[in-house]
Amino acid sequence: MEDELKLLGGAMVTLALATAAFIVLPFFQVKNLAAPAALHPYTTAQLRGRAVYIQNGCVYCHSQQPRDKAQAPDDKRGWGRASVAADYVFDKPHLLGTMRTGPDLFNIGARQPSADWHLAHLFQPRAYTAASIMPAYPFLFDVKGAAEPGDRVVQMPAGFNPIGNVVVAKAEVLDLVAYLQALDHTYPVRAATQP
Repeated sequence: MEDELKLLGGAMVTLALATAAFIVLPFFQVKNLAAPAALHPYTTAQLRGRAVYIQNGCVYCHSQQPRDKAQAPDDKRGWGRASVAADYVFDKPHLLGTMRTGPDLFNIGARQPSADWHLAHLFQPRAYTAASIMPAYPFLFDVKGAAEPGDRVVQMPAGFNPIGNVVVAKAEVLDLVAYLQALDHTYPVRAATQP
C-alpha cells in the first residue's frame, strides 16, 4: 500500500509541476499583452468569414504563423516577418494551423489584396496555379445565366468562366474574402526582449 501512495504522490507532484510550467506561467506572461497599434479587431463581416474559414477546414492545410529566420525560410517564401504573440490578441480561437499543405496565410491580405483574385481562386484554384491541390468551393457561388441587380459577379481568368453563364458570389464567400483580406500583419512590431 505504501508503494501505491508514493506512486500516486509522485504522479500528482509531476502533474502539478507540468501544469504550472505549461499552463499557469505562460498565462501570466501573455495575460496583459497589448495589441500592436496597427492591429484592429475584426469587423462583423470578417468574423462571419472567419467562421466560414473554420467550417470549411481551411486551417487544416494553411497555417497562420510564419516562423523566425532561424527556424525556417518563411521570409524568403514571401510570407512576411515572423509572427509574435501580440498578433493574435483578437483571435479566439487561434487559427495557427498544424500543417502547411498550402501556403501560410498570415499576410495573405497584403500579398493578394484583390477581392476579385480571392473570389476566383476560391471558385477554381487551378485558374491561378495549374498544379494546385486546393479544393474548389463552388457551393459558395451561384452560376447563373445572367447577373441580377446587386449580384457580385466574379471575374474569372480567360478559359475558366462557365460558358454562357456568370459566377455570382454568395454572402458567405464575400465574408470569407473580407476575413482573408484582413490578414495583413505587415505593421512593425517591437522585438521581444529576452528574459
